[in-house]
Amino acid sequence: MEQTSQENSNLPPPKWPPSFNHTALYSELKTQWRITVPLVAMNLTWFAKIAITTAFLGRLGELPLAGATLGFTFANVTGFSVLNGLCGAMEPICGQAFGAKNFRLLHKTLVMAISLLLAVSVPVAFLWINVDKILIHFGQQRDIAIVAKKYLICLLPDLIITSFLCPLKAYLSTQNLTIPIMFSSALAVALHVPVNVLLSRAKGLEGISMAVWITDFVVMALLGLYVLVAERRKGGKWKEGGWWEQGIGEWTRLLRLSGPCCLTTCLEWWCYEILVLLTGRLPNATQSVGVIAIVLNFDYLLFSVMLSLATCASVRVSNELGANQPKIAYRSAYVSLVISILSGFAGGSTMAAARGIWGPLYSHNRGIVRGVKRTMLLMSIIEVVNFPLAVCGGIVRGTARPWLGMYANIFGFYLLALPVGVVLAFKVRLGLGGLLMGFMAGVVACLVLLLVFIARINWDNESDKAQILTSDQLEVDDQDNEEHMNPKPMDAIA
Repeated sequence: MEQTSQENSNLPPPKWPPSFNHTALYSELKTQWRITVPLVAMNLTWFAKIAITTAFLGRLGELPLAGATLGFTFANVTGFSVLNGLCGAMEPICGQAFGAKNFRLLHKTLVMAISLLLAVSVPVAFLWINVDKILIHFGQQRDIAIVAKKYLICLLPDLIITSFLCPLKAYLSTQNLTIPIMFSSALAVALHVPVNVLLSRAKGLEGISMAVWITDFVVMALLGLYVLVAERRKGGKWKEGGWWEQGIGEWTRLLRLSGPCCLTTCLEWWCYEILVLLTGRLPNATQSVGVIAIVLNFDYLLFSVMLSLATCASVRVSNELGANQPKIAYRSAYVSLVISILSGFAGGSTMAAARGIWGPLYSHNRGIVRGVKRTMLLMSIIEVVNFPLAVCGGIVRGTARPWLGMYANIFGFYLLALPVGVVLAFKVRLGLGGLLMGFMAGVVACLVLLLVFIARINWDNESDKAQILTSDQLEVDDQDNEEHMNPKPMDAIA
């Protein structure tokens, strides 16, 4: 009997939990609910800020609206997507460090991430200052390019603010402290309307641009104050130190993760911008661009939920791996996936149900309304896949393997979605529907790849790697460290 028990103990652990007891399942759902709901509210306030800004720009006239929209798109592509992507490296490091109770590493990573983002903001600012020359070089009208530059020049302080704001959000969310983020974001958006009213009257376009970074500054100041007060109170983590003790090993660890995180985020953001650009080359471009813009506005609402679920999955997996609890980590991943699948069907069904009323909210043009109704039905199918795709990305990020998401995005979006979409839209002449069919093929391919990666994860090995990642004594053997941090895609998950 003892021999049988010993043999069973030597068996490799299952890659996925065969079953859950009700208590553990309820506890995990409750934990994920507490993390996700405030994040959803925070992301919704961010999109509300964009909608408010767009509304005030629209009151200035057609040229300011077009120029500022183009400028903001340029800012997203060249600036905010890069900063948000680089900051994604904080999730696995800080999440696993919090699970391992290594608060010194948390402090080190926060300071390093802020420093990294500030450094990257310098070349980004140079691009923004020369945005008019860049846009004119690529064929944009001079008057629109000049307005875009005027908008971005006034938005430059937001690069510095975002360099502090993104790391602060990641620092708190990886410790399950999402309530302060939600309340600070809600307060800032409440101030965004009166600030826009005052500045738009006083300075016009420049005032609306200034209102964006003023709102972000309010969030940054509130979160920074919360960290100072919470960490310095009795029993806080400030005394753990580590704020200014960064070494080459810590920087190497952060940079190795930040590159793939940045590429993963940028590749996805850029792909949707390319979708809009391709739509502008369709035969009935004016109507098609109007249709896709209206449909993507609904997609942004759903994206706020996707992003929150993905962050929650990353936090839960990284926390448990850092705490050396591989079984709880893969249980968290499993629950996150199930929630994402159910959310995908709910989100897709909501989009399909709203297709008849969403278009008339934005336009009275019958062609655009009909186009929105058709396109939202197709887009609703894509949303069913997008939810689990986002959560899969969060899971691999939580295991400190963001390059898996990068590989999936390169294959799914750039080697499949865009080529197939172009062929269907322009060669087969399916128009906007053809572009979206290509995207559907791409997101399905991305999801399948990531599910294969996740299903092959050895969670005990990941827990061991998390102990190395969160240790103060980093591996000195470069070759061994390279094997831990940059494994080949399929060998690493076998």
